[in-house]
Amino acid sequence: MNEEARGDAPESGSDKLILALPKGRILTESAPLLHAAGIDPEPSFHDENARALRFTTSRPDVDIIRVRSFDVATFVAFGAAQLGICGSDVLMEFDFNEIYAPVDLGIGRCRLSVAEPADLAASDDPSRWSHIRIATKYPELTRRHFAARGVQAECIKLNGAMELAPTLGLCHRIVDLVSSGRTLQENGLKEIERIAEVSSRFIVNRAALKTRPEVIGAWIERFRAAARGLIADAA
Repeated sequence: MNEEARGDAPESGSDKLILALPKGRILTESAPLLHAAGIDPEPSFHDENARALRFTTSRPDVDIIRVRSFDVATFVAFGAAQLGICGSDVLMEFDFNEIYAPVDLGIGRCRLSVAEPADLAASDDPSRWSHIRIATKYPELTRRHFAARGVQAECIKLNGAMELAPTLGLCHRIVDLVSSGRTLQENGLKEIERIAEVSSRFIVNRAALKTRPEVIGAWIERFRAAARGLIADAA
């Protein structure tokens, strides 16, 4: 990434910070953390029919943008947003040097796993693999994982409905996020290997942290305290 991309994007003529949040389940799970950190979005943020993607908050110095989970990392890496909440799966896939992920928020917990049809899993031996074809939305992460074992992984990029790939003969195996494992089971698949444990992280743009250390550093500490508080409450 060139120098222009590394966190030097203009902030629309103000010092307002932009916090990027992912759509979906993590957005819901992050609500208590945002409140504990002192950020309450405007009412329209909670309107499922609202088409706006940028929202004001109870903090005049912070706006929220709501984007796809994979795009959170891109907005923060390129400096369009200075702060974000992002799954560690996305961070591993992109491996942006421009992102600093100082806080594990303890939400969005799941695992990234390899799965295959249950009948194949009954006799399959992953230690004997030398070349495999896999459907996944994590091609870079998947290739790195198997390359470390000397296995060549041919990755077919899919953005959803991963479980259909083995059923329809696209490939025998998938790499995807697994929570309870129910979706795999209902589609005749079995989890055979865990690649990584996944959770959501509070992330910041490194250039923003360098140029505004007190401001960005304060938000890191607020989200760290908020995460600790939620963990204590859960205990």
